[in-house]
Amino acid sequence: MSRPKQHRKVGSPPLMKGYKPFGIPRTELETIVLQFDEYEAIRLLDYEGLLQEQAAERMNVSRPTLTRIYEQARRSIAKAFVEGKMILIEGGNVESDRDWYRCNRCNKLIGGLANHVRCKHCTSYGDDELVPIIKKESPVSK
Repeated sequence: MSRPKQHRKVGSPPLMKGYKPFGIPRTELETIVLQFDEYEAIRLLDYEGLLQEQAAERMNVSRPTLTRIYEQARRSIAKAFVEGKMILIEGGNVESDRDWYRCNRCNKLIGGLANHVRCKHCTSYGDDELVPIIKKESPVSK
């Protein structure tokens, strides 16, 4: 029996929920899910240019585990590009230093309820419009 997956640490979720090819309505597209930990591996290695050892430490995983996450992310992105599929970024066994929410009305990303302020795009304001994305790590998991 394999041991349970350890929570992978994510600095912040992506600004967007995903990406889609131009010119094709969303309802006609197949979807590929890129999990938050796969997004984080791409962000740390390709965008920030960290070494695998540094990225693995930030994500609280081993270097071989990071390599597996990264390879899966690259395969998913390549498949979406080649086959013209939509990429939806969601899910996975992840945690963060703070709770992350997305506004249901304007899709704005909010890091913690204390940072929730009314934006110019929202006609109403309240915490009930927020959808939790990633939960803060629990003290016992450290």
